[in-house]
Amino acid sequence: MSAPAVQPIIIFKKKKGHAGHHGGAWKVAYADFVTAMMALFIVLWLLSASQDVKKSIAGYFRDPKGSGKQTGSSMGGTGESLTITKDNMDVLKSKLEEAVKKNPQFEKMKDYVQMTVTGEGLRIELLESEKGMFFATGEAVPTELGRTLLTKIAQELGKTKNSILIEGHTDSQKYKSETYSNWELSADRANAARQIMRDNGLAPNQVNQVRGFADADLHLPDKPEDASNRRVSIIVQNPSTPEPEPSAGKDAKAGEEGAEPAAEGKAETHSEAPKTAPEKPPAKPAARK
Repeated sequence: MSAPAVQPIIIFKKKKGHAGHHGGAWKVAYADFVTAMMALFIVLWLLSASQDVKKSIAGYFRDPKGSGKQTGSSMGGTGESLTITKDNMDVLKSKLEEAVKKNPQFEKMKDYVQMTVTGEGLRIELLESEKGMFFATGEAVPTELGRTLLTKIAQELGKTKNSILIEGHTDSQKYKSETYSNWELSADRANAARQIMRDNGLAPNQVNQVRGFADADLHLPDKPEDASNRRVSIIVQNPSTPEPEPSAGKDAKAGEEGAEPAAEGKAETHSEAPKTAPEKPPAKPAARK
């Protein structure tokens, strides 16, 4: 009898391998998700942002390289100017103060530059010293410091659409000359300031008035011959500010000086000098007493 057949033992061995490589596709999807979320939050922020911020951002995308005529700022956006209202006039004041502080000679002139927000807008006063800080005594030609400061102010105000009013004032010292007086000097200084600012940042028609008050509106009425009465005032007007009317006191003062009602009662020119008026400052007048 033959032996029973031996049943062979079969062993199955499974080879375990790694799953196919996914190529990091999940990272791309996750990055897209994060980007979409960021865009959503930016849109939500813009919807709640102020109108000034929206204009600034829009100005940047219209002119990202700042190649526009008027460079942008936190108030206007690149290449776009903005009208400063009564509500944000303090912002312009702070920006101007920061710009003035960057001048290397700031310590020398900080006591002679005053900025005040008033009902008509932002008033910038450049007060003179005894030696002539911004204009030499008795002259309508700006000093180097005066020219530098006016240029810096013009560059900042040129970023706005607000109208500018420039006033010239003198002290009560008189001229020996009968053909040139404080009325002409105050108007000439204001016009000289206008020319510098027009050439260094202001829009051609941004200055709508230039006025000369002589000594009819003293900074220190109790000290009529004090140097600080000699000053140039730059007023950034509120959009709704009406044209200021002269006070009765000024008219009375002008009458006392015997000035002509139209020519010297209140010397005034507009944004562009009359054709008969020289563009350059007049020759040096006679010395003052």
